[in-house]
Amino acid sequence: MSDTPNLRQAALDYHEFPKPGKLEIRPTKPLANGRDLARAYSPGVAEACLEIKNDPTTAARYTARGNLVAVVTNGTAVLGLGNIGALASKPVMEGKAVLFKKFANIDCFDIEVDCADPEKLAEIVCALEPSFGAINLEDIKAPDCFTVERICRERMNIPVFHDDQHGTAIVVGAAVKNALFVAGKAFDEIKVVSTGGGAAGIACLNMLLKLGVKRENVWLCDVNGLVYEGREVDMNPIKSEYAQSTDLRTLDDVIDGADLFLGLSGPGVLTQAMVSRMTKRPIIFALANPTPEILPDLAREVAPDAIIATGRSDFPNQVNNVLCFPFIFRGALDVGATTINDEMKIACIDGIAALARATTSAEAAAAYQGEEMTFGADYLIPKPFDPRLIGIVSSAVAKAAMETGVATRPIADMEAYKRKLDGSVFRSAMVMRPVFEAARISPRRLVFAEGEDERVLRAAQAIIEETVETPILIGRPEVIERRIAKAGLNLRLGDNIELVNPENDPRYRDYWETYHNLMCRRGVSPDIARAIMRTNTTAIGAVMVHRGEADSLICGTFGEFRWHLNYVEQVLGREGLHPQGALSMMILEDGPLFITDTQVHLRPTPEQIAEIAIGAARHVRRFGIEPKVALCSQSQFGNQTDSTGNRLRAAIKLLDEGGHDFCYEGEMNIDTALDPELRARLLPSNRMEGAANVLVFAHADAASGVRNILKMKGGGLEVGPILMGMGNRAHIVSPSITARGLLNVGAIAGTPVAHYG
Repeated sequence: MSDTPNLRQAALDYHEFPKPGKLEIRPTKPLANGRDLARAYSPGVAEACLEIKNDPTTAARYTARGNLVAVVTNGTAVLGLGNIGALASKPVMEGKAVLFKKFANIDCFDIEVDCADPEKLAEIVCALEPSFGAINLEDIKAPDCFTVERICRERMNIPVFHDDQHGTAIVVGAAVKNALFVAGKAFDEIKVVSTGGGAAGIACLNMLLKLGVKRENVWLCDVNGLVYEGREVDMNPIKSEYAQSTDLRTLDDVIDGADLFLGLSGPGVLTQAMVSRMTKRPIIFALANPTPEILPDLAREVAPDAIIATGRSDFPNQVNNVLCFPFIFRGALDVGATTINDEMKIACIDGIAALARATTSAEAAAAYQGEEMTFGADYLIPKPFDPRLIGIVSSAVAKAAMETGVATRPIADMEAYKRKLDGSVFRSAMVMRPVFEAARISPRRLVFAEGEDERVLRAAQAIIEETVETPILIGRPEVIERRIAKAGLNLRLGDNIELVNPENDPRYRDYWETYHNLMCRRGVSPDIARAIMRTNTTAIGAVMVHRGEADSLICGTFGEFRWHLNYVEQVLGREGLHPQGALSMMILEDGPLFITDTQVHLRPTPEQIAEIAIGAARHVRRFGIEPKVALCSQSQFGNQTDSTGNRLRAAIKLLDEGGHDFCYEGEMNIDTALDPELRARLLPSNRMEGAANVLVFAHADAASGVRNILKMKGGGLEVGPILMGMGNRAHIVSPSITARGLLNVGAIAGTPVAHYG
């Protein structure tokens, strides 16, 4: 139930506007003309039908079935609302479908069935097998849920997964595994006391047994007290498996010495007095929603060292099924699994648990600002918005399915599969792959001017994990160490991270003398040089690159681009190097589009435009992409004689005289650059095939405007900007850059331009 009237209305508005519900269906193929219609429906659709008739496995190739899950319920046990009926459960099932799509890009139909008979419900679900690649049973009361799942699993040749049982059990299993690690205990040693004999509670106990808990050490209680041998009230064969031979009858009787309390029951079931009689360093999983069996603050009053998890998002360690079900289904669907077996569930547990013990991701930190996410008593399992979940958990599940023989479409290259999964959440991952592969064989040293910035620290962690580069941070050591600890990163100054302390570095005299020697004829006195080498981290980093103590400088997480460019050019603009332009790669739904020059030249000359085009082509090839460069203007192939058109035409002439090996064309409008049919109508003899992938502008305002519109309104993800012309010795990022963006720029900086010819 909502806590306040305001929240209630906000939730209702969320479901009603701008259109009712949380789902819609969108086509994945064009349907713009008669030819499309003939292929999508009659007569072309018959070809796909006949292929599937001849070979049913091709349904995964020609239909959406291989990525389609049914979320099925009869509404008999919905959240904490109880038996509210099939129709009233629909918002929950729609929400489940949205989570599948958001976290694992799995399409869903929610199916609410008005049927209370478990065997009839199972018959209905079994009849749906031709439509779906897997079935997610949801919110069906116990013990009916066990019957429905058993029948469906026996009769169906696709995965059937009751998330209330197994999803909860998997996330609880991962959290308990890490809680025991923190407490220094083992599964086969602990006493478990559980409240709740429903589907989730029984499934959690079954999973704990598979993980090593001894059956005789499990004490199950429900609303009628302890489940014991001979009890007749509210018993069923599932509960009976946990009946103890004892004279004890209540939770209060059996709580003494318990290592783990597992609550899936109701509010206030566990008292402070009971907690005080548990073992040292007790593990308390009070998972009842919305009010847990005991509030964490009350538990810690009597057991300050308790390790606590709840089902709520406003306390640490929320046990949330979204950590599991999208990713176990993703792995199962991708290998065409016929079932989800115990090995796949345990692989899911191991993946979730291992991810929590790793350093936290920058994306998760950004989504949960203000929360400390360092592995320990208050961080046992990762957050749902950690983008690494899909790659780690789904690939582990897929691997387990293959190893146990239930995969009908085994994956040959698991590393490539994991990269593909990562690429589905890290939009830059696939296009950046050639750069990262080159960076992994190029041990370069990268100096970060703003080394105290948390984004830089997270990028440095990722650089260490994903490349062979060495990060160097400029900043105060006490500030950096404090922020490393807060972020839970595995960075150690002087070990895997080098440090330059601008307030007290033994190289200070060498640095200011170097800077003075470079700038003494440009009005910089020794006193000014000393002051700059104490306060200007961009200048310090540039001097380090000049002296050969670093290979590339990355700066710009705060401040104005041209301010940083001034010091980069002062120190590093020598031996033929000079800034040619700033190139931004915008990753869009249909692929990357490069924009330049967004920063360096306000109104570039023809010579500078030609230089920008050449530099852009060179850098685009770093991504394994063949450049198609369009010089963009309001003028269209000479139809205007303004200055922009004149400068671009002059640049085209210079490029023609240079005999370059990349495709370029212009001057033209942006739509002409991106629409080959329009371009062919306007100039049939144009030299470009297909859409341009590099847009070169004759004014920085135009380039920057297009870039920002694509980023803010077009859903584009920016990689860069890349500072061209400086031999990869410096890159100036924008203040809006993320930690992932810094990692991408670090990979670009970590590969010599010469590597690409």
